[in-house]
Amino acid sequence: MTERKPPGVPFESFVDKQIRDAERRGDFARLPGAGQPLPPGTDTTYDELWWIKQKMAREGLAVLPPTLALRKEAEDALEAALGAPSEYHVRKIITEVNAKIREMMFKPPPGPPLGKKPYDVEDVVRLWRERGGAQGREGA
Repeated sequence: MTERKPPGVPFESFVDKQIRDAERRGDFARLPGAGQPLPPGTDTTYDELWWIKQKMAREGLAVLPPTLALRKEAEDALEAALGAPSEYHVRKIITEVNAKIREMMFKPPPGPPLGKKPYDVEDVVRLWRERGGAQGREGA
């Protein structure tokens, strides 16, 4: 435990002496991380949300603007449709994502523009069939 500051000694002088004594004893020589670069993401500017950003990075989470999130969802929906077990499922997946795309197209988006237009359901069904959709079986 550190000693108490003696009365009459300026605080700064007392702290400086404590640091000098610890350096002489080698207390700072074997600290973990000594000589290593700062971890990535360490910034010298103060950010009020630093703890939220670190938690999200640890948890592998990301927050995208709604338009970018929908763009990703649309790409994932297309892949899901192309791997769907029946034509019915292809149509259902594409119809649902098209409704979301149309909704986003007709309201001012927060963030960057969507850059997507609704898929042509018939084109996706044709592509699904060409890829051998459900090994030649057709749904309703």
